[in-house]
Amino acid sequence: MKEWVLILGCSTGHGGATAKRLAEDGYGILGFHFDRSEVKRKALAFKDELAEINGGRVHFWNVNAASIETMDEYIPKIKDIIGNSILKLLLHSIAFGTTMNLLGEKHVSRKQMDMTVHVMGTSLLYWTQKLHDAGLLCKGSRVMGFTSEGNYVAMEGYGPVSVAKVAMEAIIRQIGWELGQYGITANSIQAGVTPTRALTKISDRWEDWIERTEYRNPMKRTTTPEDVAGTVSLLLRPEADFINCSTIYCDGGEHRSGRIY
Repeated sequence: MKEWVLILGCSTGHGGATAKRLAEDGYGILGFHFDRSEVKRKALAFKDELAEINGGRVHFWNVNAASIETMDEYIPKIKDIIGNSILKLLLHSIAFGTTMNLLGEKHVSRKQMDMTVHVMGTSLLYWTQKLHDAGLLCKGSRVMGFTSEGNYVAMEGYGPVSVAKVAMEAIIRQIGWELGQYGITANSIQAGVTPTRALTKISDRWEDWIERTEYRNPMKRTTTPEDVAGTVSLLLRPEADFINCSTIYCDGGEHRSGRIY
């Protein structure tokens, strides 16, 4: 297989699991992460692991993928790497933003809100625009992003992230609507509560969330990154060519159960 995938936030969590699954599926992996110290070392080891899986067709860059300057610098490099091949997937899996309340004694600032909405939401739009302008998205390409139940459930400290992800969902719908005529689809994937590093940043009650989710979920367990990676893999198949402008639930039915927050 000569196709490539581009993952924004590729080193851990859903992005990391998806990178591994798609490497196993035979895709070349182009990944951005923004890590320091021990996490950075683990990301480099993970890159080597992927290279063993897919024959060395892996490129990782430890830079801020939400930066417009990064997009302008690296998209030409991506074009050189994939040559005449296809960029099958642009996946947004960046989990970095402000987790605090919108109001109260300690509330989110404009700078924090603007940063969160851009990094976790609107940055996907600018990547899509620039990749499309460069001719890297074509018939059969997919645009995807990860969302969560917190987009329609109010909870402590989640306001800025919720705004960002709701914006991302709207962007994805519009991308699919505008680019569908070219055979390019765009969909959101809503995962259930998943024990990842990102979850520990959302709430100091994350262990309680996991326990309650195991009780609440119809399948009596939390979502795993591998569950989500499998869903992405399915959506890359030709049989999914007509799935567009949608939110795909990968949560065992969790969103249909009573809320725990």
